[in-house]
Amino acid sequence: MTERLDRTQIAWRVGRDIPDGSFVNLGIGMPELVANYLPEDREIVFQSENGILGMGPRPEAGEEDEELVNAGKKLVTLLPGGSFFHHADSFAMIRGGHIDICVLGAFQVSKTGDLANWTTGMDALPGVGGAMDLVAGSKRVFIMTTHTTKKGDPKIVEECTLPLTGKECVSTVYSDLAVIDFGPDGPIVREKLEDLEFDELQDKTGVPLRLANDWKPLQAPALG
Repeated sequence: MTERLDRTQIAWRVGRDIPDGSFVNLGIGMPELVANYLPEDREIVFQSENGILGMGPRPEAGEEDEELVNAGKKLVTLLPGGSFFHHADSFAMIRGGHIDICVLGAFQVSKTGDLANWTTGMDALPGVGGAMDLVAGSKRVFIMTTHTTKKGDPKIVEECTLPLTGKECVSTVYSDLAVIDFGPDGPIVREKLEDLEFDELQDKTGVPLRLANDWKPLQAPALG
């Protein structure tokens, strides 16, 4: 049985594809981990929709500031030159097209890059929120997710059956099995776990996939 990447390894892999100098918003949940696993030679500016620019990684033990949290109410740090501002100004930045990349979770992604990542279920978490603004205003949308649900159903599907967050907005999906780009030619597998046969990956995906001619093994270090 193929050993999948864990949450921290997916976060590490997403971080490799964020260019130096990017302005990035991290969605609530698994995407929040990306701030902890960035290449040391890049300066990446994280924006949090509750009004932070220059957000840093999680604090070291004993250095927590209970009043410094991200949009998911997780404790974070502030890098030198960082700033705080009103929630409305944060959304003006998002809606004004000033975010290069947003990293979000997903319930479903369609073959054309439609995204469904909110619910109307009993708990309504995650509910309708800033993700709709983010997919409309960001230049690129990265999805960080498990490849299948807990029941084993594909998250990449022909058509989303859950409420849409945005249409044709997803640039790339980073899962625990593969890195898949979305575009006019449909989903293309750029990386996959080396010991995972393509047919096995296809069986866990709800749409036809194409394997890039220059595909690479999906690798990530063991992280604490």
